[in-house]
Amino acid sequence: MGEPDRGDRSVLKAIIHSVSPLIGRCELTFIEREPIDLELAIRQHHDYCAMLERHGAAVIRLTGNESYPDSCFVEDTAIVLDEIAIMCSPGVESRRGEVALIERELSKHKETVHISLPSTIEGGDVLKVGKTIFVGESKRTNAKGIEDLRRLTGGFRYKVVSVETRGSLHLKSAVTSIDDETLLVNKDWIDVEPLRGFRLVHTPASEPWSANVLRVNNAVCVQSSFPETAELIENIHGPIDVIDTSELRKAEGSLTCMSILF
Repeated sequence: MGEPDRGDRSVLKAIIHSVSPLIGRCELTFIEREPIDLELAIRQHHDYCAMLERHGAAVIRLTGNESYPDSCFVEDTAIVLDEIAIMCSPGVESRRGEVALIERELSKHKETVHISLPSTIEGGDVLKVGKTIFVGESKRTNAKGIEDLRRLTGGFRYKVVSVETRGSLHLKSAVTSIDDETLLVNKDWIDVEPLRGFRLVHTPASEPWSANVLRVNNAVCVQSSFPETAELIENIHGPIDVIDTSELRKAEGSLTCMSILF
């Protein structure tokens, strides 16, 4: 088997997967189930893809995992670094079958390696900022998964830092990066002590779910449901992009969940 075709490294790529018609049966942990309007969810997902393209990403659209209700939340299946792609071991059985399809695509671009049971880890628990990789120890990611990630990345000189995640499904529901020095964080949902050394911007009390923002090249994208947070980030970063993903949030999804950027 030859080396993967890595293509043009100067162009940001984004893997996405179509919204499953079964999304109403998605896994939920921290929110109550509400009816999901499938047509609206699909439109919002289409707008999300357009937003990625607007900011210079080459979008790779996948289908094939429609039998998995959560399959549009591709982030949880892989951790992609400059050097390798690490295929995840999801923390719930209903999501484990999603990984193979994503690996088939990623293997065209990167060398792939695996984390396997009994270790569990999901991409939504992994926040890379420079050479630091924060990993949420959560309901979906266990200590063995974090140790496996540390082992797989040690040769590339990443620093893997475990973060207790208690109030949200994934770490990135509670903290994401605005830039390489600044983190947007809901301090009530995670232990912020491991984040020392970074500038911390706290989510407004009225918008606890707003900590998940998405960086696409030089843009920071914010959910339209959180105007206070949007204003806060605009004052720090400058112009931002705002997008409505309210229907997909009913599936406990957020902005970073719906793409794998590399």
